[in-house]
Amino acid sequence: MRLARSTVAVITGAGSGIGRALALALACEGCGLALADKDAAAVANTAADAKKAGAGTVSTHGVDVADLAAMTRFRDEVKQAHGYVQLLINNAGVALAGELEEISVEDMRWLFDINFWGVVHGTRLFLPLLRENREAQIVNISSIFGIIAVAGQSAYAASKFAVRGLSEALRHELAGSGIRVTTVHPGGVRTNIARNARLPAKFDPVRRDRMVRRFERLARTTPDQAAARILRGIKRGEQRILVGQDAKLMAALRWLMPVGYWRAIDWLLLPKEMRKTGKG
Repeated sequence: MRLARSTVAVITGAGSGIGRALALALACEGCGLALADKDAAAVANTAADAKKAGAGTVSTHGVDVADLAAMTRFRDEVKQAHGYVQLLINNAGVALAGELEEISVEDMRWLFDINFWGVVHGTRLFLPLLRENREAQIVNISSIFGIIAVAGQSAYAASKFAVRGLSEALRHELAGSGIRVTTVHPGGVRTNIARNARLPAKFDPVRRDRMVRRFERLARTTPDQAAARILRGIKRGEQRILVGQDAKLMAALRWLMPVGYWRAIDWLLLPKEMRKTGKG
């Protein structure tokens, strides 16, 4: 997709992490931005930095993507502020740690309301605006856990597999329409998603610290690096973007070992001392 000062991009979850980095990267291209996040103060900070970086018209919106009424108002506000939309990035997401028997149904619904239904709401509401352009693009941020699934991440993986399935079906439905659909699968990116993950009520704090340490040890890609890779993929018209060497490795092992991939991934990615002891 060609990016120019006339391009208007909508980004959810723009207050931090990959969403913020994408906003700043698009600002350097001169794009107009409609930035949404549940944290209104954080998204306002992103907007201020985007304007300094050279963005076109920038609007900010405090929005919970799980709330259909709020998302509908967001769509209307974007149309009023910008007139049109050419690029939609459904980025907002949260994490929920724990095995299936540990997590509550309520927590799992909370996760899906944001990770999956947020993508559904954003896509359905903005699709009519995207159709008004000769060229437009939908970018849905899934995860490498939308390609592989691991113990202790059953709910998160299920939500990201759902985003992948929705995106792939939508890609076929929109074939020939001028709207491209891209699915993004980041590996470990240095954001606060692990530290901010919701945990089951009786989750052991020691286990939580071990989980966070392991994630932070393995997360080698910065949000800026992730945004640069995603932006490059958007410009090239890529339909699937793997972010990070770890994501490429895990996707390859999943293809080679459809059932037993996790044992190989666990051994290859864990530091040697953790392999010997089995501790995080």
